[in-house]
Amino acid sequence: MTTNSGINHPEINPEITEQGTSHTVTVDGMLIHYHDVGSGDPLFMLHSYGPGTTGWITFHKVLPVLSQHFRCIVMDLPNFGRTGPVVYNEPLHNLQARTALALMDNLGIDRAHILGNSQGGQSAMIFAAKYPERVNKLVFGACHIRTGGDLYLMGNRPSEGSRARIEVSDDPTRDSVRRYLKVHIDDHNLVDDQLVDYIFQSYTGHPDHIEADKKSTSVPYDHGVDLPNIKAASLIIWGRFDRMCVFEIGIAALNHIEDSRLVVLNNCGHWAPFEKPQEYSSHVLNFLQNI
Repeated sequence: MTTNSGINHPEINPEITEQGTSHTVTVDGMLIHYHDVGSGDPLFMLHSYGPGTTGWITFHKVLPVLSQHFRCIVMDLPNFGRTGPVVYNEPLHNLQARTALALMDNLGIDRAHILGNSQGGQSAMIFAAKYPERVNKLVFGACHIRTGGDLYLMGNRPSEGSRARIEVSDDPTRDSVRRYLKVHIDDHNLVDDQLVDYIFQSYTGHPDHIEADKKSTSVPYDHGVDLPNIKAASLIIWGRFDRMCVFEIGIAALNHIEDSRLVVLNNCGHWAPFEKPQEYSSHVLNFLQNI
């Protein structure tokens, strides 16, 4: 396994670093890796999908602000970052939500705000539907919702983002990683060599995760039936130019969750917390503290 040096922003807060906030626990035989930053009401944060993504790369830009107000627990999802490996044969997002619950139990946390983007957004949504007594407020976006029809709504199937991800899985090179990132991040100036190296090393450095994923099956499941069960006040955040999950999916979520509101960030792709950290943080803080 290869460990990269991490992406940090010491000019923002020198005390918040990838290695300095890192923790691991073993629950039911699975190694779970997470970052623990700040104090206050707990905020569980579930990260974006894709080869080489981690909780840190998804959320490290918003942690300096959010950790001033909340205890931010950023969990690597199974077979990402340093969590796993695990072979599964069930709906993937059910596994991810259940892993978050297991970590919450291990840390002795009864209730928390749940926040997720991309696959983490879908898993946060499932968490809120299946474990409503453990959720204070819900923030999610950039994810799929099956509501009985085409889960991509107005988008292509498979989406452009899915095709870029498959290219990396089939041929993991720095060039394929760069192309994949430029599909998911609208501002291509953010797709620099440091980010490409981080994602490439994170993916290729975990052959055990790659092997576990090859042996696993994510069983199709219509999560649309769960959406009306979400009773937590919900904030939906989407990038206008998301080429993985079109923002119209956010409108569908708005229609299914009674206590919800939708924010669409212009000039933003699939990684809203990474691409628009100031706007993202301000909307999350206002919602969690004032709504």
